[in-house]
Amino acid sequence: MPLFDLPLEQLRDYTSSAVQPADLQPFWDRTIEEARQFSLGATFESVDNYLAVIDTFDVTFSGFGGHRIKGWLHLPAHLQPGQRLPVVVEFIGYSGGRGLANQNTRWAQAGYAHFIMDSRGQGYGGVSGDTPDPHSSAGDVAYAGLMTRGIRHQDDYYFRRVYVDAFRAVEAAQSHPAVDPSKVVLTGISQGGGITVATAGLAAGRLDGVIAAMPDVPFLQDFPRAIDITPRGPYPEIASFLGRHRDRYEAMLAVLNYFDGVHLGRAATVPALFSAAQMDDICPPSTVFAGYNNYGLTGGTPEKDIEVYRFNNHEGGQEHHWIKQLQFLRKLLSS
Repeated sequence: MPLFDLPLEQLRDYTSSAVQPADLQPFWDRTIEEARQFSLGATFESVDNYLAVIDTFDVTFSGFGGHRIKGWLHLPAHLQPGQRLPVVVEFIGYSGGRGLANQNTRWAQAGYAHFIMDSRGQGYGGVSGDTPDPHSSAGDVAYAGLMTRGIRHQDDYYFRRVYVDAFRAVEAAQSHPAVDPSKVVLTGISQGGGITVATAGLAAGRLDGVIAAMPDVPFLQDFPRAIDITPRGPYPEIASFLGRHRDRYEAMLAVLNYFDGVHLGRAATVPALFSAAQMDDICPPSTVFAGYNNYGLTGGTPEKDIEVYRFNNHEGGQEHHWIKQLQFLRKLLSS
């Protein structure tokens, strides 16, 4: 894949044409308040993961609408009584789910508590999942996929439910006795990166304990540009829908603006390490930079950095970037 997007010097200044809704914060205040009317009810059931150095718990908690959401909590084995660890809360890429109990334990291998949230209605591609999406809008007119599910109104849009699930996943992780609730780090790749940006913004002023965000080639950033230029991956679901529903563009953008990381990330107050890949034709670098350049602008301008992988597509930095993340967390937690 060639370099098809803006050159790096322009990416560093690009901020998006997306228009933030005037009632963005009241909308999310109401949404979080409604979610908290349901008891979190987090449960942790020990499971055999067949690993000698990691203990794993099957997690269930209440997300949007009180719907029960699954997850995993991985801990380094043989913790001392009363020991509490910083926790990395991880969100999953589009179409994936939490996977099997021993499939992804790398943050626990690094010495952290590792909480993985299952994505409702996903887990059909790449990695399996265990959480349905029972919302009534799942049967509405939509393109085959998730990007247009419930798109008629922001109250019904699919990612409203997912972002609430993510917010409550942080609360669930904090409720475990082996987790230090004052040291929560958010991370994820692609869709997981977009959820990371959104959750960092939603936590600001609403939830204590989040100390950092690490969005890796994040999705769900700068919808107007993403719809126009992205040749592959989930964004074209929206363009395909609009190719048939030709009169819906402005109304659809008005809904998507409530879920754009460009807007939600502005409120974030915690340090962040982003990544972008310049040959990425699923999450184009301009959309990632739009999220990065807006991150924290109204939240006190926290420290942030972005690693750019010039010759990579959507896979990004992979194992090389994980080293950068480990270094980032080590520095953050030692300061």
